[in-house]
Formats: sequence, structure tokens, C-alpha cells
Amino acid sequence: MGGTGRVVMAERTEAARRVTKLVKPATREVVRARVLATARISPTFVRVTLGGDAVSTISPMGYDQWFRMFFPTSGRRTFSLPSATDDRWWPEYQVIPDDERPVLRNYTFRRFRAAGSGSFGDTAEIDVDFASHGDLGPASAWANTVTPGEEVGVLDEGIRYVPDPGARWQLLVADESALPAVAGILESVLSGDPEALVEVFAEVPHPDDLAAEQLATGPNVRVHPVIRADAAVRPGVPAIEAVRAATLPARPGYAYVAGESDLATGMRRHLVRERNWDKTRVTFTGYWKYGEPVY
Repeated sequence: MGGTGRVVMAERTEAARRVTKLVKPATREVVRARVLATARISPTFVRVTLGGDAVSTISPMGYDQWFRMFFPTSGRRTFSLPSATDDRWWPEYQVIPDDERPVLRNYTFRRFRAAGSGSFGDTAEIDVDFASHGDLGPASAWANTVTPGEEVGVLDEGIRYVPDPGARWQLLVADESALPAVAGILESVLSGDPEALVEVFAEVPHPDDLAAEQLATGPNVRVHPVIRADAAVRPGVPAIEAVRAATLPARPGYAYVAGESDLATGMRRHLVRERNWDKTRVTFTGYWKYGEPVY
């Protein structure tokens, strides 16, 4: 490969690194938090508010800031947590005895309130919105039955949303599992640029689910509700069909797609193969897989 080819390849590699990298928090350690309040805010969403002195050590980053949550299995109220920091927590978690090991799932901070500005006390608070489909999985069952005072573990993981600086507009696509992340992204984007051009495709089972997330608005924000009212329809399919049928801006854009695994990969495939997007301009992540009890 000649010198010019090496330069082009280096530029592409740098573009891919810039767009797809994760932004980690400055420090990462598992901290204990306690449940301060719970509320069903829509037919699908249950909001659980977490707090505690250790929560104040987490630095809010906005956008789709996500974390790993450790919570007790059904019928238990005590559990052990890894004490190691950074990535050393994982091997420590694996060797925790079965009767002490908590369930582990990933979630997004819907809102973070600093100490002194919360609704339920003097500590920092985190709102977490659980997409609850009954007792289909341990997290859904936990969110539906947890009461104030119970403890969980929280490990901040940072953000995946890293738009290409050359993007002129943004496409956000999510099902209910990732709608809290999209809501956070939209708030963060508009706080920095109230005139931002954003197309949002939000697939939910019930119209009230969309209202519950209170998506931020702007003069150039268009929200496309995709209501999946038929329980027999595979999640993600209606959102893909809606985007495929939509007329989108022609200028270079950046897409963030999250939710059911096939929604994430199918949307990326559509944008790259059918709309000729550069794959480095698409951030996609599968939150769950249809048919598996991950909630």
C-alpha cells in the first residue's frame, strides 16, 4: 500500500475510533445505594429513585450515561459486592458465592440530582426507569416489588453517545428499553444547542409510555411515536419500518440506535446499506434480546 493509501486508512481508523469509543468516568468503583422511592409512571415504566452518601461520588455526565446495577435475587435482601475498582471488579464478582452473589443488569441514569437538590433527602439521587413487562425477568420482578430502604450496588460506566463532529443532524432510535437513554441524550444535546436538528423514533407499547419520559423539545426536534400496540409484534420491527419509510435530511448525520438486539443491528444495516451512511456515523447497542428474560 502506497503512502496515500496508508494516510487514508489511518484517517478511517481514527474516524472509527473517534465515533465508536466509549467515554469512561474519571473513577469507577461499585458503590452502595438505597432505594428512596418507587412509582409506576406509565403502563410500562416503573421509576426507582436511588440515593445515599456514596452516590454523591458519581459524576453526572449526561447523555446516555449508563451503569451496572447489582441487586439481590428474589427472596433475599443481603448480598456481597465487588470491592475492586476499574475492570478488576468482574473477576471478583464471579467468585462471590452463589448465595451471596447479586443479579447484575445494565441501566441508564434517567436523571441525576446533586446532593442538596433532591426530592427525597440530602444525598445525591438517581432516577432509573425500568421497562417492566410483568415478571418476565429478575430486574422487572425486582422493580415491581422493591420498597424504599432496600440496597443495591451501582457501578458507573460512562457514555456510549459520541457523535461525529461533522454531523449536521442526529437520528435517535429506541424501543422502550432504551427510551430513557434517548431522553437523556435529547436533554443534553438541546442544553448545548437549542437549535439542534434531531429526528427521534420512539417505539413503545402504549402512548402514555412516551409521555412519561417527557422528551425535551426544540424548534428542530421531530418526535415520531411508534406505538407497538399488538403484543404479538416483535419489538423493534415497527421502528425499523418507520425509519425505512421516513424522509430524512440529506445532509451528513449521526445515528444513535439502542434497544432490542435486532433493532440495533437491523437499523444499522438499513442506514449503511440502503441509505449509504458511513458505518462510523452509527452508534448501535443491543440492550436485550427478544425471547430472553433480561428485564
